[in-house]
Order: sequence, then C-alpha cells, then structure tokens
Amino acid sequence: MGDIGFDIVGFDLDGTLIDTSATLARAVNHALAAGGRPLIAPDQVRPMIGGGAKLMLERGLALSGGAEEAEFRRLYRLLLDWYGANLADGSVPYPGMVAALDALAARGTRLAVVTNKFESFARTLLTDLGLIDRFDTLIGGDTLGKGNAKPSPAPIHAMIERLGGGRAAFLGDSVYDVAAARAAGVPVIAVSFGFLSGPVEDLGADAVIDGYHELIPVLDRLALAVPAQEPR
Repeated sequence: MGDIGFDIVGFDLDGTLIDTSATLARAVNHALAAGGRPLIAPDQVRPMIGGGAKLMLERGLALSGGAEEAEFRRLYRLLLDWYGANLADGSVPYPGMVAALDALAARGTRLAVVTNKFESFARTLLTDLGLIDRFDTLIGGDTLGKGNAKPSPAPIHAMIERLGGGRAAFLGDSVYDVAAARAAGVPVIAVSFGFLSGPVEDLGADAVIDGYHELIPVLDRLALAVPAQEPR
C-alpha cells in the first residue's frame, strides 16, 4: 500500500490533470462557425466541459437555439475531426501536477486516469504531453461501452479491478466525478481550479484542493478520516 493509505489514486483528465479549456473552446467554436452560429467565449465553454464532447456541443448550441438531429450530427463530426487533429495545441498540465504524480509514484501508489473523453483522444493527449507513462491504466468515456461513463460508478470499479484491487481515492472537478466516486464507495477530492459550473463546495466532495501542492497532505488526512472499506 502507498504510504498515504491509498493503493490507487485516480484522476479525471480535463480540468483536473490538464487545462484543456483553450483547445476545447476552439473546437466548439469551429463547429459553431460551421453551423453559422455565434461564437462563444472560452469562459462560457469551461463549465460546459466534463460530460464529454457531445454534451459540450449540445450546451454550446443551446445558446443559439439548439439544432436538429441531422445538423447536430454534422457539427459533432466536425468538432471531433478538428479536436482530434489539435488535441495538445493549447492544453497544459496544471502547475505542480507532475511533481505530485512523481511523489505519489515514489510512495508506491498506482495511478489512473478515468475520463469522459474518448479513450483514443485521452491517450493521444497524454502521449503528446509526455505524461502517458506516468499512469498504470486509462479508462475513457467509451472504454466500457455506452452508459458506462461517469457518473456511472462502472469506470471507477474498472480502475480498481485493473490495478489489482485495494483502497482507492479519486480526484475530479465536476458533478460527474463526485457522483461516480460516491456510487463506487470511493473517497473523492474536488479541485477548485477546474471547469466548475458553480462553487466547488457544492460538489459535495470529501475534500477540496486549491493546487497540487496540497494533494498529498489532503490524501494523508483523508486516509485517516475516512474508514477503509471495499468499494461498493
């Protein structure tokens, strides 16, 4: 077991490990422009991120009246094509994140990414940023099939199973992350610097961090405060 009392620590990707807001805003606006819609500011896109690209586009289109199914499919394909060609352009790790991962790995903690981004996109992004080898497993929004992305607990359960079982904690920035971890019986930490749609306290996480320098001390406290249990 890692010295902090958790065998496994899992991370959401967008808004938790990586600030992808600039790239995703450009992807949404690429699709909106193709549909003759008004462009939206990056700050408007940030709270739309977290439920996957389809939900993000739905929210962006809703600002100008929504779209018929055929038009939505066309714009969604354009968004995915553009994003797939520009994944790492403008996306950056949050300050202190790499050092925190190194410190966790040094303690023997197994690390995972559980994201609602397509697995292929997540793998390419982490590879392009030189981070993929730091994680023991990666689970995307499409990895387990339809209906098994966050807020379902299925990807959290899969993360634990893939990494050999043990006590786990999870970090994220959205209601999807907190709901998935809660349903899986796993303690969850919210990051205040992520793509929040409201006050971070409203997410109902077990703890909140304002930067990665706080992660290990918070995990230490959480390991003592939350009784060890097998995930449900």
